[in-house]
Amino acid sequence: MFNLLPPLATDPILGLISRFQQDPRQQKVDLGVGVYRDAQGNTPVFASVKVAERRLLESEQTKAYIGPAGNPDFNLKMSELIMGVQHSRLADLVLMQTPGGCGALRVAAELIVRLAGFRGASAGTRPTLWVSDPTWGNHIPLLGNAGVEIKTYPYYHADTHQLNFEGMLQTLGKVAEGDVVLLHGCCHNPCGADLSIEQWQAVSDLANSQGFIPFVDMAYQGFGDDLDADAAGLRLLAEQVPEVVLAISCSKNFGLYRERVGAVGVISQQPNAVASHIANIVRGIYSMPPSHGAAIVAEVLSDEALAKSWREELETARTRIVSNRRQLVEQLNTIGADGRFDHIARQKGMFSFVGINQQQVAKLITEFGIYMVDSGRISLAGLNPTNLDYFCESLIAVMDT
Repeated sequence: MFNLLPPLATDPILGLISRFQQDPRQQKVDLGVGVYRDAQGNTPVFASVKVAERRLLESEQTKAYIGPAGNPDFNLKMSELIMGVQHSRLADLVLMQTPGGCGALRVAAELIVRLAGFRGASAGTRPTLWVSDPTWGNHIPLLGNAGVEIKTYPYYHADTHQLNFEGMLQTLGKVAEGDVVLLHGCCHNPCGADLSIEQWQAVSDLANSQGFIPFVDMAYQGFGDDLDADAAGLRLLAEQVPEVVLAISCSKNFGLYRERVGAVGVISQQPNAVASHIANIVRGIYSMPPSHGAAIVAEVLSDEALAKSWREELETARTRIVSNRRQLVEQLNTIGADGRFDHIARQKGMFSFVGINQQQVAKLITEFGIYMVDSGRISLAGLNPTNLDYFCESLIAVMDT
């Protein structure tokens, strides 16, 4: 029977990684990488995480399951981190541990599909979920495969490298009651252009007037401005909009990529009922999440000294990305870019669009060994003192092609 299955195309980013690894050239640069890297090109394990792991290894007494909701200490500490300990809606938030931010997105999508049924959607009618154009590539399969209908709203002007906020508002102003609108909490992937707090307020006003449900994907808290500033838009929505859905990842800000630590959350006036449905959905997908990564996060956030160390390490990573943005733009302008790439210094997080076409991307790969996805999105974490000048010179070289 399995001979009936045709092979599928390789995921573009995973395929790019494979091509980079197989490239025999010594001088090559990976700017498609989706993980944080330090100046030596490593994805480090935070010292605070190391300490927490040692403590857990010494103190852990059981390997029993932790239940569908996950680690309760993790859920509490992450609720406080994302919302702030004084937020008025903290008691209305149900937060449950998931296998990474991807797990959170999928569980949330399954909940949205189930909610549509309780709202009286007819059989075969799929709930509508709106995502930004552009958005992270894996949003579409993670959410769409759960059974939601994906539509897009304008977000970014590729020609001016700025938010298309007017187009965004015009489209969201037509979104139907009960639809769900996915928003990047900070450090938009792939474009790096974030909403201002005034723009978050406009989205909040529209959510209330149109009756749509905001769904905030918070994958990079701490990588934009700081932990609190990066959550300001989410906290504003939570304060003003009756219902908000959340997906949280600890892969980036704790460096726990391979541990797959995340959380799904819902702010509502019926937290107990919501919690029962999330637990039921989890039970039917993966039964319960793994323990180790969430236990690390809980240990770090529960210990004042470890939490302080973690915040300092996260700030080091954030400031390195900011510095890379500034140095890249300065060096490009020095060798003749004439301001063409200045938008990169204004944007936030690990990713930005360079602003080149697919032919130029292909030339960078084939002639210079500089790898990025076809859209021209680069990871600023892939730049370091050994390859920055080479990338700048190569980029300028392909600009007229």
